[in-house]
Amino acid sequence: MKKVDKKVADQYFKIRTTMIIIFLAIGFSVSFGVAAFADVIHETGATIMGMPAHYYMGAQGAVVTFVILLFLNAIISDRVDKKFGIDDKQNEQISGSGSGH
Repeated sequence: MKKVDKKVADQYFKIRTTMIIIFLAIGFSVSFGVAAFADVIHETGATIMGMPAHYYMGAQGAVVTFVILLFLNAIISDRVDKKFGIDDKQNEQISGSGSGH
């Protein structure tokens, strides 16, 4: 198994941790921010696809946002992995998977 320099590993984990914190903050703000400001949003008369904006975000918008965040996390994580030389094909070759284990 290939050893990784501690400095590179620390940088990798710092980027991944930052990504997780950002995605959780967005998810938290979408879920609880809309509920906290529901009255204000309702008073503005904002609508999304004909429904009141605060109701839509509570019922479907938060779920849709989470799904989008999951896809973004996967795409960005793959790019970060490639940047640091983490590749599934290379790992399969190193571990010897597919050789009948």
